[in-house]
Amino acid sequence: MNTSAIQLIPLQTQGEHNDVERTITCATAEEAHNLYQLVKDRLKNISGWHEFVGHLGSEFGITDTQGNETYKIAEEGDLFYIDMPGPGSIAGGGYDWVRIEILAEHSSEDTEYIVITVRPVDNPKNQEAGTAHFFGHVSTNTFIAERYQNHVSAGVFGRNETPNTEGNLIDKVRNVAVGLAARHGLSGPHWKVFAENILKKE
Repeated sequence: MNTSAIQLIPLQTQGEHNDVERTITCATAEEAHNLYQLVKDRLKNISGWHEFVGHLGSEFGITDTQGNETYKIAEEGDLFYIDMPGPGSIAGGGYDWVRIEILAEHSSEDTEYIVITVRPVDNPKNQEAGTAHFFGHVSTNTFIAERYQNHVSAGVFGRNETPNTEGNLIDKVRNVAVGLAARHGLSGPHWKVFAENILKKE
């Protein structure tokens, strides 16, 4: 990954971290540029992420500030939900919720990248219930697509991964179980499939 893109990943200060990255090499920089544009468009189309996480993966939906699903290209400040297999969060209305905290893009002759960092937040339809995610509010996931010369890469970088212990007892048990599983590497294969598939040329 490009140094400038990596610098946008939040610092690791507590809990666990998880890095997944895949890179492919194209015949020319022009071919790499065209592939990067495709990968960037896929990354910004969050409602389409389910196509890249495999048959056991999650569903994703971008919403407005009230939590109503919309079909739009992601922008900084947008909310989106994750509908994971298995029991959902009660606080989240069955979903885990995050907000896009950073969406940054860069383009130069040799380097292009997009960085999307998300952080767990409250369910916009039930904000009194606390953070609606199996990780706590301090945790982040950063999604990066990058072209450097004729190389194109995609990565997912988890930081400060700590289970969310807010809210009702059922959510606390669920969040600790799911969060600990993710911290011990069980989310890695999920994101490896995502990174591999999002880089496919078709």
